[in-house]
Amino acid sequence: MVVKLKRPKPLLIIIIFLITLFLIIGVFGYLCSSTNYKSKDKIEIEITSGTSTSEIANILKDKKLIKSELLFKAYVKIYNVKLKAATYIFSKSMNLKEIVNELEKGSNYNPNLIKLTFKEGERVTDYAKVISVKTNNSYESVIATFKDYNYINSLISKYWFLSSAILDPNIYYPLEGYLAPDTYYFDNKDVSVTEIIETMLNEMNKKLEKYKSSLGDKVHERLTMASIVELEGTNITNRKMIVGVFNNRINKGMNLGSDVTTYYGLQAAMTSDLTTEEFASINSYNTRAVGMVGKMPIGPICNPSDSSIEASISPTLNDYLFFVADKHGNIFYTKTNQEHDQKVAEIKAKGDWIW
Repeated sequence: MVVKLKRPKPLLIIIIFLITLFLIIGVFGYLCSSTNYKSKDKIEIEITSGTSTSEIANILKDKKLIKSELLFKAYVKIYNVKLKAATYIFSKSMNLKEIVNELEKGSNYNPNLIKLTFKEGERVTDYAKVISVKTNNSYESVIATFKDYNYINSLISKYWFLSSAILDPNIYYPLEGYLAPDTYYFDNKDVSVTEIIETMLNEMNKKLEKYKSSLGDKVHERLTMASIVELEGTNITNRKMIVGVFNNRINKGMNLGSDVTTYYGLQAAMTSDLTTEEFASINSYNTRAVGMVGKMPIGPICNPSDSSIEASISPTLNDYLFFVADKHGNIFYTKTNQEHDQKVAEIKAKGDWIW
């Protein structure tokens, strides 16, 4: 008896072919993509004369700049790319095509390139120190630029998220809270303070653009809140909770009572405890002072991270009115002043008080 095998149906063949094709395209796309699209770190690569394509592929793979040595070599061969010996500066955010294009063009290396890192939660004065150390600008000239109201006015007309709110004479530094913390690269030490500032504002523009409809005319208020929770919280979860607590206090006509605003109002470093008199000091930032009932500080007290900005815009609703953190970063929420005082006493009794 002869058994006839059924031929696969044409539709099934087409489906299998398309699935296989999509898988191949997907794998190819993945291998051609960057190894870390978020990375801004710069990696120096030296390609000496006589280095083979295989050796270059090995170097790039070792530095985690490409995902596949085989694909790199195939790409170079298919497109008949001539790789040039030179010293290069690459980033893990570059894809395969971008890396090969640079190797074909020749060196993009700039020996005078400088890197400026501005940390989250730091003040304009901290940023001014970084600029004065890393560039040919003095600390005094940097601060003078940050306080140049003619210049600030020109920026307000240029950036949608800057408003006349930052021109209040009681604000120490108009751009506090508006400078995006990040690592930036500039051609050399002669970079101007204005170029640095506007590079940071351009980055902040990118960060805030997705929140534009939610922010409306509340940018200054939300960045002020973000700057407070940047220093009060440690992650997106507890920062959202803390914003919820602060909103509850404001709605009930209570002082915000945030210690970090006191430190900023005094322009004091957060390295030791303050006295009772200092906590009661009167200024437009100190939310523990008399006269600050139901009020926010006049402006931001540091330059906040993305997570703090998100927290200020999308807080976690809760019914707490108090919170306190121990020296380990644990945060405890309470509903009454009595519960709060009890929790503070417990933390101190355990030796976990922050100071």
